[in-house]
Amino acid sequence: MPTVKRLRLVAVAIGLILLLGTVGWMWQDSLVHGEHSVTDMGRPDLGGGRPTTDHDNEHDHEHGLSIAELQDSETGAADVEVLLVARSERIRLDSGRDMQALTLNGETPGPVIRAEVGQMIEVELRNASVTDGTTIHWHGVEVPNAMDGVAGVTQDAVAVGESFIYRFRPQRAGTYWYHSHQHSHEQVPLGLVGALVVEPPGGLDPAVKDVVALVHSYGGTRTINGRTGEVPIDAAPGDRVRVRVINTANGPMSAWVSGVPFRLLAIDASELNAPSLVSDRQVQVAAGGRADVDLVVPDSGARIDLGGPSLVLGSAPPAEPRPELYLDPLSYGEPAPIDFDTARPDRRFEYTIGRRPGFVRGMPGMWWTINGRHYPKTPMFMVSEGEVVHVAFASRNDVHPMHLHGHRMLVLARNGVRATGSPWWVDSLNLAPGEDYEVAFRADNPGAWMFHCHHLGHAADGLVAHLMYEGLTVPYLIGDGNEPE
Repeated sequence: MPTVKRLRLVAVAIGLILLLGTVGWMWQDSLVHGEHSVTDMGRPDLGGGRPTTDHDNEHDHEHGLSIAELQDSETGAADVEVLLVARSERIRLDSGRDMQALTLNGETPGPVIRAEVGQMIEVELRNASVTDGTTIHWHGVEVPNAMDGVAGVTQDAVAVGESFIYRFRPQRAGTYWYHSHQHSHEQVPLGLVGALVVEPPGGLDPAVKDVVALVHSYGGTRTINGRTGEVPIDAAPGDRVRVRVINTANGPMSAWVSGVPFRLLAIDASELNAPSLVSDRQVQVAAGGRADVDLVVPDSGARIDLGGPSLVLGSAPPAEPRPELYLDPLSYGEPAPIDFDTARPDRRFEYTIGRRPGFVRGMPGMWWTINGRHYPKTPMFMVSEGEVVHVAFASRNDVHPMHLHGHRMLVLARNGVRATGSPWWVDSLNLAPGEDYEVAFRADNPGAWMFHCHHLGHAADGLVAHLMYEGLTVPYLIGDGNEPE
């Protein structure tokens, strides 16, 4: 019997050693160095394509063009020049609430920046007092990679007393926004946000009133352009109004119109083809997404409800209940030609989001996974310039607004149902639990691009991947001052 007991004790000890060894290995495997390159993270995923570099190691980016060189080389005067001074200071909402915030030029949201397609925009960001450093990311704009504003990936965070100059020429008219991409899960909610409107060449139609509605919550108080409650818009009966709704939150937002039919003109700065008049429908705006709504103000006025506050155009009609049905972009509008073949992509990637226990950065917990892997072992999706890329998204748990920097994605299908309406282009796609989406895009903007969930808390907890063009190097390091999420 003593021999049996000893054997049992030995077996238990061996099992405990194996268990602790496995846990220790998982802990060690989850660690990242104090400073690390984005190119050292993740697993290279070729999506069925072949590497075009001459290197044996596809994940070796020590030789090639630096992404710091991916910028407009023109040095002349800009068409639009803006100075943004970032500060940490206390603000008072119009409701009387006093709170700590991050401001740009003493206000939040920051100033609306307007430019025309093809004009050179120059924005100098000065950090007056944001102690963790900051950046500006141009959400939805296909800027050159060096101007993307992601700390540790495309630039170093701008420290207190320092500045950074962004220069780019937007190529598509539409509604965009800008926000910090340094400690973004903290700095964006604190108010480091603003709107960017790119107008067509020659400017806007003077017969249409253009209204920006940037929706942002300050400590749970939802506002439109920093104002609470009913926000009046000077509009007379018969006026045509274009309202540019911007959702800066971590989750989807509903917008609906009371008092008059409307058209959904654009999603994420992409015009819809042949949009029809609709009523009794709510429009879902993904986190980080934008929706442009067009209406003609009736004699009785109109109202656009945005999940709390509302825009009132002309008279204030009674608020109508939120419609039960959604306007579905999958079938809204009319088809139009696409300039690449979505049926024959060069690369096919899966992006399946799950959750399971494990270690991230050495911390135990329930963490997000991409294709079954925790950060920093999440995929590095490898592409070459000019390729057509297909991505299959799937969510197994929560709502995930999927945002791809530097590109726009064409929605092909949802839950196996093919798109039949206007081409539906997005840079922020709302992926609900149990949903599957197929999208495609052309890899036409070289760089190292974030491909992450725009619920910024999810991103901070590891729901981050990257789109990486082959043959490029990244001179910046995440950590010790650079924390993009």
